[in-house]
Parts: sequence; structure tokens; C-alpha cells
Amino acid sequence: MGSEHSDAMGTEASAMALKILVAGGFGVGKTTLVGAVSEIRPLRTEELLSEAGQSVDDTDGVDRKTTTTVAMDFGRITIRSGLSLYLFGTPGQDRFWFLWDELSQGALGAVVLADTRRLEDCFPAVDYFEHRRIPFVVAVNCFTSTRTYGAQDVSRALDLDRGTPVVLCDARDRDSGKEVLIRLVEYAGRIHTARLLDSVG
Repeated sequence: MGSEHSDAMGTEASAMALKILVAGGFGVGKTTLVGAVSEIRPLRTEELLSEAGQSVDDTDGVDRKTTTTVAMDFGRITIRSGLSLYLFGTPGQDRFWFLWDELSQGALGAVVLADTRRLEDCFPAVDYFEHRRIPFVVAVNCFTSTRTYGAQDVSRALDLDRGTPVVLCDARDRDSGKEVLIRLVEYAGRIHTARLLDSVG
């Protein structure tokens, strides 16, 4: 009985949960990505788009969008035994950015979702994470019927810091979303380790 109890305690103690942000412009697929990969029913704070918001919400290119995230999306995915990711999808419109500072506290890193039809919409998220030195990857959500651009093209267009990963994905597909998250964890792990070694050295 004692050994079983200690085994359970050891497994629990070795389990790790990491906080990941999912950011990007309005209508780029953040809620879709969190919903696709989450193994729990995702918490969503979506509201219907209103007439009052028409003057501030640019729906050009996403004219079929009927709802918007007003606080955050939340989901969880287990990457492997003992490693879970808690996903926080940020609202896309700048009038909700006061929430970003709270959400980014303690985050390992972020996924910046990009839509090549509206690439400029992810500039603010890229700037936000670069200025706060939060590691991030850019995930290009490949919408059907749009021209596909290579990772190098997107990296140049966004003027990313050297080494910032750019990956192509389908936000609706669980395996595709999981690959993006694994890439982020690996990249953020390398960045945090290098910073730790720099501070010790």
C-alpha cells in the first residue's frame, strides 16, 4: 500500500503543466485551434457580433464570422504522459488587449496565428511578444481557396527575429494543431534554457 501511494505521489509530483497563449488577429482561427486540440470541452467567451461593433471590428475577409471572443478561450491538451498544456486563446481586437498582460503572466510561450489574406493583423501580436521577450511561433492557418505562401516568405513579410519558427497549419485539424504546439514547446524550451545559462554564466 505504501509503495503504491508513493508511486502515485511521484507521478503526480512529476506531472508538468505549461501555459501557452494563442494569439493573432480577429477571425484568424484562435477559437477553432483551441477547440480542435483541447481534450476537454473548451471554455469559450464568445458573443455575437453586434451592429455597435461594426465600426471597430474589421470583418473584411472574414465576412461569415458571426461571433467574437471577448475574454479568452481555454482548453487543455496532454502532449505526452506527465506534460499537459493549458491553452489560453486571446481576444483579437485591440479594445480587449488590456487582458493580454494578465493572460501572459507565467506563459511559456505563444502561438501567433496568421492569415496570409490579412497578414498585417498579426503584427500587433508579434510586436507584443517580441517586446516582452516571450518566445512564440507563427502558425499560418492555411485557409482553402487562398494562395499558399512559404514559411520564408511569411517570416520576411513579418520581419521576424532570426530563428523565430514559422509553420503552416490547419487550425481545424487536431494533429496539425498539436504539431504547432510541440514545435512551440521545443522552441520555447531552447530559448528559456539559453537565457538561464546566460544568467548563470
